[in-house]
Amino acid sequence: MEDVLEVYTRPYDPKRPLICMDEMPKQLLADTRAPTLVQAGQPARQDYEYQRNGVTDLFMLFEPLQGKRYVRVMEQRRRVEWAQVMKYLADELYPEAEQIVIVMDNLNTHTPSAFYLVYTPEEARRLVQRFEFHFTPKHGSWLNMAEIELSALARQCLDRRLPDIEKVTHEVQAWQDRRNSEVVKVHWQFTTADARIKLKHLYPRIQI
Repeated sequence: MEDVLEVYTRPYDPKRPLICMDEMPKQLLADTRAPTLVQAGQPARQDYEYQRNGVTDLFMLFEPLQGKRYVRVMEQRRRVEWAQVMKYLADELYPEAEQIVIVMDNLNTHTPSAFYLVYTPEEARRLVQRFEFHFTPKHGSWLNMAEIELSALARQCLDRRLPDIEKVTHEVQAWQDRRNSEVVKVHWQFTTADARIKLKHLYPRIQI
């Protein structure tokens, strides 16, 4: 926990940008009957029945100090997809960075070894060296600022039926572009000093 909190106190460095990464599933649901649009004297109506079209997964890449976020919509959430998203982050979003400081939870798919499942050993090693990994502790995913962005995405964009991955991608792109244009940041205030007071029950008791 203190490791992540220390990372959040670092000043902005374009050569070593801080990125928070998290992911969440989105169930794909289609209407079985066309909704009735709102009219004068009549509210909009949507049938309660729907058709399940599977699940997609959304990877959030959030740079809190610059107010930028990039969302990748993927068909699955395996190690393969994680490795592909991380390569996209390193080579397309931040190709000029010397190293990317990445904060994420310790899910078993979020591991540097995943690169070796997808790429050649030489390429996998190159990618591993592009990152400085920091993992949130077990039951401490709330320390990841990308989780805040996913919550906003779920409330503002995904709180309705979306039938397929193409529609999800289109809606998410529009949300991402608007939020980036507004340079929405997260002003993190929880510090190590706060943790040692408010979460002191998590620290070992030392007998002196």
